[in-house]
Amino acid sequence: MTHQHPAVSDPDPEPAAAPGRPPGNAPRGKPTGDTDRGRARHGRATPRWWSERRVPAAVAALVVLATCVFLLFDVARVRTGHTAAAWRKALADELATRPINDPWVITGAAVAAALGLWLIILALTPGRRHLLPMAATDDSDGPQAALDRDGAARLLRDAALRVPGVSHADIRVRRRRISARAQVGFRDLDTVRTELTEALTAQLDALALAQVPRLTVRARRHRP
Repeated sequence: MTHQHPAVSDPDPEPAAAPGRPPGNAPRGKPTGDTDRGRARHGRATPRWWSERRVPAAVAALVVLATCVFLLFDVARVRTGHTAAAWRKALADELATRPINDPWVITGAAVAAALGLWLIILALTPGRRHLLPMAATDDSDGPQAALDRDGAARLLRDAALRVPGVSHADIRVRRRRISARAQVGFRDLDTVRTELTEALTAQLDALALAQVPRLTVRARRHRP
């Protein structure tokens, strides 16, 4: 008596990935090609790193502390029967006698307004423009890595110099744009430009940035 085994059908193949998106079986954290170079990975904007701004905060705190100490010390002297300090008398007289349109009053007001505006800008902007946030390896809210723009420029320049025909490369990395200029010593100019664009695009994918800046490639013939 023979037994017939039912035919085992092949599992359903993985669905085709949408253009510009990694396949479903791609490992987490591994960079994949992205046709839209200016779009944030994972379909959402990645926040930039915020600077702690220790130096401005320390300077502002020291100035406020020194002003309060001098003022409270003089008020305490007056309360104990001593006369007010000469600097406080002179300051009170100047504020009471000088008109509003006096150049010194206008200059002081402009300096105070500029300092206040500078502090507001520091408080509302993240800073750390030299850092490029990298894509997270998972969906957790853990610490995020970042890459220095100078380091990214060096890696891209090394990738550009590995292209046959490129004798010199100048890479400038900004937050939203990467400008690559290369000098071609030999080979066809259009061919070298195409291979250079492909090499820089592959290196950008290897960097795994959270938001890939737009890449602009220019190549010209080297003239000795």
